[in-house]
Amino acid sequence: MTMRAVVRVVSLLCLLAGLLPVAAEAASPPPGATARCRDGTYSFSHHRSGTCSHHGGVALWLTPGSGTTVAVGRTVLLGPRTRTQGCRLGPRPDRRCSPGAFYTRLTRAVICARSFRTSAVRNVPQAEKFAVEREYGLAASYYGRSLEIDHIVPLELGGSNSIANLFPERATAHPGYAVKDRLEDRLHRLVCTRGLTLATARSGIARDWLALYRRVFGVSP
Repeated sequence: MTMRAVVRVVSLLCLLAGLLPVAAEAASPPPGATARCRDGTYSFSHHRSGTCSHHGGVALWLTPGSGTTVAVGRTVLLGPRTRTQGCRLGPRPDRRCSPGAFYTRLTRAVICARSFRTSAVRNVPQAEKFAVEREYGLAASYYGRSLEIDHIVPLELGGSNSIANLFPERATAHPGYAVKDRLEDRLHRLVCTRGLTLATARSGIARDWLALYRRVFGVSP
């Protein structure tokens, strides 16, 4: 074999060796990635707003520190969304504007897994929060702890980040969001111990969370 042929063989081997790590990396997210985009690229953004906006949107969120992916699937509304303004502000969401919604792939097995964290799927940009406030007749602003843009079907029950699943809930709404938080925690435990089906929990909290609170706790909130 001539020296030129040897050089060609070595160059080819080096080229193949350089390609192998690329194939291996395609099977798992690169370190530090926070999302996989729909075009197959990865995002390393630390803020969910605008992630993968130039790459077809987010296909999979990556759980921080675990390297595992959370596929949320598509959003399913629990009723028609017939209004986008003039919504009634109160302790219950106005179902004409906020019927509630959930993700199809956040099943009982997913939300009850020990590794599941709601932070892996939470994605409500400030612009979307402002839009919710405007729909309910509020000024688009930062209200601090006095008001929370709440998920109607909570993330721990597979709720969607869609605006159809959000409503502004005051801390002093009699009852306020702290009371609803207690119901959400109890529903998650009931679903995971098979004391309640996930579908029943989702539909009940979206239809009338105050009535469901009385059913679950046996007292009025």
